Amino acid sequence: MTSRSRQGLRALAAAGAIGAAAFVWGVGIERYLFTLRRAELAILPAGAAPLRVLHISDVHMAPWQRRKQAWIASLASLRPDLIVNTGDNLGHIDGLRGVRAAFAGFRGTPGFFVHGSNDMHAPTPRNPLRYFLGPSRKRRAAPRLDVGAMENYFTEHLGWTNLNNAAGSIDLSGLRVDAFGVGDAHHDDDRLDLVPSMAASLRERDEAPAALTIGVAHAPYRRVLDTFTDAGADAIFAGHTHGGQVRLPGFGALVANCDIPLKQSRGLSAWTRRGRTVPLNVSAGLGHSIYAPVRFACRPEATLLTLVARE
Repeated sequence: MTSRSRQGLRALAAAGAIGAAAFVWGVGIERYLFTLRRAELAILPAGAAPLRVLHISDVHMAPWQRRKQAWIASLASLRPDLIVNTGDNLGHIDGLRGVRAAFAGFRGTPGFFVHGSNDMHAPTPRNPLRYFLGPSRKRRAAPRLDVGAMENYFTEHLGWTNLNNAAGSIDLSGLRVDAFGVGDAHHDDDRLDLVPSMAASLRERDEAPAALTIGVAHAPYRRVLDTFTDAGADAIFAGHTHGGQVRLPGFGALVANCDIPLKQSRGLSAWTRRGRTVPLNVSAGLGHSIYAPVRFACRPEATLLTLVARE
């Protein structure tokens, strides 16, 4: 064997070892490294007391995922003022059992929520390479999930407000927070035509103006972000992207499963439309499909946003 051949074999062996180590890390370790990301936004009226908003997304719960259930349950100790849940809570036909265990401690904490498509359809095996061809398509043969039971749990037991193509208001320590939301744009369930009238109806109420107006969506498609910005949202919350789920260190996300710019597929950024700029928080989420159990350079996360008064 020549020296060049030996060098080639050593290079292949090294690449194989690196690949195996990355696989073990992503499948066996990182997907369990649940992380709380913290940030601060100065968007409240002058003199307003701070509000702590817990943003949870893409839990993709299966009943056996007890570590994830326990970690989410531990977030109740943060005592947030408001919870924003941007969908895809279910990840299995019996996922609601795990969702109940995870969220039970949030009963009585005000919240807003929307659904993702995985709250309605069970996961199915997919070729991950297809995500490089563009956003995934509808799963026509996937079993239906009992999204109604989950919706009832959120509204009746936890007391959260349903924003699926709807609007609502919450009073938080004397501050009125208005919100409007849409269904999952990834499956064309977003009734964006309703957003302008929903926003107008919130503004036309007889009470004092809202201290804050937020837009809530599962999938941060550009058309959704543009519509929310035009409608007067002071901040926008979304999920869906999983932050790319597998990211390259130093580069970032390879895919987002929607048309948002890849650099905005995770974390806090700004969305500008017609000269108006609003904060956008896209959660990388806490879960993954049971058929793609991996996270690499993209830890599962929830976000605690502290909203403070503008200077």
